[in-house]
Amino acid sequence: MIVVLFRSQLTELTGDEYVSTDERLFEKARSAPGFVDVKSYTAADGERLTVVRWKDHETLRRWREDPEHRAAQENGRNHWYSWYEMEIADVVRTSRFDRGGIPVRAEGGVE
Repeated sequence: MIVVLFRSQLTELTGDEYVSTDERLFEKARSAPGFVDVKSYTAADGERLTVVRWKDHETLRRWREDPEHRAAQENGRNHWYSWYEMEIADVVRTSRFDRGGIPVRAEGGVE
């Protein structure tokens, strides 16, 4: 699995066009082959963090090269973001605990 950490700060120019593009691309990504999940968070100072998980490098590459996604990236650099930083990492190990009854699972690595 691949994890994308996208940290960003929006500019004052960000408005309805950004919101509609963001919503449309999130829906498109969710239906893309290899998409696992996405979560977004906003800190009190306005810094944003979006965490996206993809099945593998190939499915992430296809998303990166999607024409609509490419156009949004260009708009982001030209209008919407004061700054952004992206980190992409291979997941080496996962584990999970859920008191609600889902068993603990681990994938890869050593418990």
